[in-house]
Amino acid sequence: MTRVVLAEDGVLLREGLVGVLVRFGFEVVAAVGDAAELTAAVERHDPGLVITDIKMPPTFQDEGLRAAVRLRRDRPGLPIVVLSQHVQHDYAADLIGTGEAVGYLLKDRVADIAEFVAALRTVVAGGTVVDPDVVRRLIRRPQDPLAGLSGREREVLSLIAEGRSNSAIAAALFISDPAVGKHVGNILAKLGLPPTDDTNRRVLAVLTYLRAR
Repeated sequence: MTRVVLAEDGVLLREGLVGVLVRFGFEVVAAVGDAAELTAAVERHDPGLVITDIKMPPTFQDEGLRAAVRLRRDRPGLPIVVLSQHVQHDYAADLIGTGEAVGYLLKDRVADIAEFVAALRTVVAGGTVVDPDVVRRLIRRPQDPLAGLSGREREVLSLIAEGRSNSAIAAALFISDPAVGKHVGNILAKLGLPPTDDTNRRVLAVLTYLRAR
């Protein structure tokens, strides 16, 4: 019996998913409503599968997807299925690129419970299940100057754009100052901003970031 941690802020949908999972032989060890609770539940229960929505409190943007990317970074190979009503480009490619045992399903296109359960079991077994519409949208996406950045590097760049120093970024992301410096160096290199005497590379990186939004 696969142990599942489920994250979905909608109470009715969450309870409905719990019912489906139990009905098909999964053990739901935690059903939570936000990304922080998701991370804590994974640490506490060490599940064999994580199912998470993308938009959750407090901002209802991409908290669930960012949490999924962090969980995969910290626990390589942890089977994760993301459920969404749309394609969240910024982190979708990062999650799919973390390897096998990943699923990205669009809620509106999950019309058959048996197919949904089969997709979950495929991911648990180490396979990858991505909605064809997700693949099409990622392929058709206009060239993004930030495409080469990792999720963490995007986080660092967004904080640079807010005018934060390396120390402030380190405090916000709970990482060391040298780690921030390494990320900044990687960002500047990936954006093709070599050292020069007459330009501020951090400002140019911020301008690139703002144009891409």
